[in-house]
This record gives sequence, C-alpha cells and structure tokens, in this order.
Amino acid sequence: MNDLPGEFGRHLARDRRRSAHTVRAYEATAVRLIQFLGEHWGEAIAPAALGKVSAADLRAYLAHRRGQGLGNASAARELSAVRTFLKWVGGDDASPRIKGPRVKKGVPRPVAPADAVALAEEVAEDAAEPWIGARDWAILLLLYGAGLRIGEAVGLTGAVLPLGETMAVTGKRDKTRIVPLLPQVRDAIDDYVAASPWPVDRGEALFRGAKGGPLSAGVVRKSVQAARTRLGLTDRTTPHALRHSFATHLLGRGADLRQLQELLGHASLSSTQIYTAVDAAHLLDVYRNAHPRA
Repeated sequence: MNDLPGEFGRHLARDRRRSAHTVRAYEATAVRLIQFLGEHWGEAIAPAALGKVSAADLRAYLAHRRGQGLGNASAARELSAVRTFLKWVGGDDASPRIKGPRVKKGVPRPVAPADAVALAEEVAEDAAEPWIGARDWAILLLLYGAGLRIGEAVGLTGAVLPLGETMAVTGKRDKTRIVPLLPQVRDAIDDYVAASPWPVDRGEALFRGAKGGPLSAGVVRKSVQAARTRLGLTDRTTPHALRHSFATHLLGRGADLRQLQELLGHASLSSTQIYTAVDAAHLLDVYRNAHPRA
C-alpha cells in the first residue's frame, strides 16, 4: 500500500502522459486520501478497501481539506485527482459521484493565489500534449507572477532568452518596461522551451501554437474558459483577471502605487489607482467575515 501512490504516479506519467507537476500533485493527493481514510475509518487501508469509498467519505475528506485552508478551485482539483486515483485502483464504479464546490457569483474579485495556481494546473493538465501543457503553465504564471497582459505574453520572442532575474516587455503604445521574474516563472518558461518541438529563434515567437505558428491569445482564453467551468469559478476568471490579481496582491502587501504603475505598464497613475478600491473592498470583506462586531 505504501507504494500505491507511486505506482499511480508512474501510470500517469507513462500511460496518461501527464506533466511532472501534475504527477507530483496527484501522488500527493493519493497519499493524503489514504492517510485520511486510515484515520477516518480507524484501520489500515488495503487497496481493496478503496473500492468501498462512499460519497460521505469523500465529502468528509473535502471538509477536512477545506479546514486546512483549501479554496473552492483547489478543492475541485483535489476532488478530480481523488476520482482519477480511485478509478485507477478499482474501475469507474469505485469513484462515487458527488458535486464539486461552486463559487457564488458576485462583484469582481481578485483570483485567490491558490485558485490562480489551480486554474493554471487545470489548463496545463487538459492540454493535448505535454509540451503544450508546459507552454500554458508558463504563460499563466507570467500573467499571475509578472503581471503581463495576455497579448504581451504571446507577443514575446526568443530574444528574451536566456532568462535572467528581469525581462523587458513591450506593452501598449510600444512602451517597454522591465518586470522581475520569480524563479518559478523562469523555471516554467525554461521547462517549456526544453519541451517544445519547435526551435526558438530570436526573431520568432517564443510561444507556439500546436502547428508551430505564433500562439493566439484566443487559444489561451478558450482553455481558461473551459478550466474555470470545471473548477466552478465565475466567468470573471479570465487571463486578464490573473494580471489584476498580481496587482491587487502586491498592493495588499504594501507595494507603492508608483512602483505598481511601472510594473503594470500603465500610462497614467489613475489607471493603477483602481486597485486601491479593489483592495479596500477585499479588506472590508475580510473584516465583515472575521470581526465579531462587524
């Protein structure tokens, strides 16, 4: 039983051609599920017992994970991983049907960090080829981790390579700005370049479509739309919403408005100031939900 999650991971990599990131995430979910069931049932878990997991068991597991701080989109992905694991162990009937979490529609809000990562993971996992999954993962991390517009991301060329701690980005009105690159973002781009079947020349598009031409922003938007539906996120969860989240989360952690204006490539400070209202609304929600006298 100890190596069952490892065997599951090898199946995903070998037979399902899942990315290394997805394999790690699904293996970790399998480990967590087995540990939870052992405590929940009060007995050691044998592989045959996994075929007896009930809808109530899965709801209890999700409640346990939500208690550990899992957001709605992350919980939906966790449930998807659990279902995949149970079906692998015991067939289609081994995974009981329960409804995944849903997000209530409301006023626009930044995408939570865990949900932004879950969205990127879902898009990457659903890709037709591993290299396309690596491409989509890199692009969405650029939007969320560096604040790029989707048009700026797909407009990058091979001239940005090799990557350093910063990247020059040409935005609206041909204005160039310098954005910092987190190590995770650099690694994601490097992984995509290594996996891509197309050569990366300085004057050619960095991100390629399935047939080798420059990637269209519409392809990314379509993939995000499908992923957010599966995760139960609202239709406001778009590629541009990841850029908004980048800005709002930086502001919430004390970033200066002028610095944020430079990072986003806004022509005027008034464009950046909208995030002060968004952040204030978010803080008010936290206050109302947490303060005993709110």
